[in-house]
Amino acid sequence: MAYEINGQTHEHDEEGYILNIGDWNKDLAGIIATDEKIDMSDDHWEVVNFLRDYYEEYQIAPAVRVLTKAIKKSLGPEKGNSQYLYELFPYGPAKQACKIAGLPKPTGCV
Repeated sequence: MAYEINGQTHEHDEEGYILNIGDWNKDLAGIIATDEKIDMSDDHWEVVNFLRDYYEEYQIAPAVRVLTKAIKKSLGPEKGNSQYLYELFPYGPAKQACKIAGLPKPTGCV
């Protein structure tokens, strides 16, 4: 299974997580977001970029509770709460946002 973009193939697992995080780019993120029925806004990109930075620093994709706490600390309480994050990513902020960010499935996500 793979995403096709600009004549390139990007392999992904059965749930849609790309296998090589080095393949990630904004165009690929857009394709994954479309697959997830997400219309990317600046708020979505803010969370996706936050996740990519977090992953780069800690080498792990955070579960939703950790993500919420880290966003609250970094971006403030109005964005660091589950209601806001679920509005952006209704199928699970950690799971869906990590997939769009080209990161592995967060630990603890089913």
